[in-house]
Amino acid sequence: MLARMTNEPELQIGVGSPDGFQRLWTPHRMAYIQGENKPTGPGSDDGCPFCTVPGKSDEDGLVLARGTHVYAVLNLYPYNGGHLMTVPFRHVADYTDLTAEETVELAEFTKQAMRALRAASGAHGFNIGLNQGPVAGAGIAAHLHQHVVPRWGGDTNFMPVIGHTKVLPQLLADTRRILAEAWETA
Repeated sequence: MLARMTNEPELQIGVGSPDGFQRLWTPHRMAYIQGENKPTGPGSDDGCPFCTVPGKSDEDGLVLARGTHVYAVLNLYPYNGGHLMTVPFRHVADYTDLTAEETVELAEFTKQAMRALRAASGAHGFNIGLNQGPVAGAGIAAHLHQHVVPRWGGDTNFMPVIGHTKVLPQLLADTRRILAEAWETA
């Protein structure tokens, strides 16, 4: 079934007064909202993607680098090309539960990620952050991960804002290879 594309508001009988807003219905997002296939808390690492990625090859897991306590991996659903995450190997949910060694290595990996992204893509700036808990936007709240999102002047345009479409100029496998190489020299 094709979606109806029009500037006229769709009227639905019995659901309130028309407000002039158009609606974009995305029922496929309910699986994400309801948390299907996500670990739910400490000790529930069965099926946790951040626990399974280290058991894969770097190419298959999109891993950029591995440390003693932390690894860097590309985000499967990036905000921008090169969007990566620094992740402790240990299944831990809260930043305050990291060991001193994990905290230091997470910070060092974040600095290295910035250097590699600048070298590989000329990033102008970064959004860096931890979403602690589902209400703070953590997609997988049970396993801590820090986002490193490269930014460039003018990288927000009509496609994601109006078209609800993210344009990524490179396949994840190619981005992984380029950033992994830059990681070594940055």
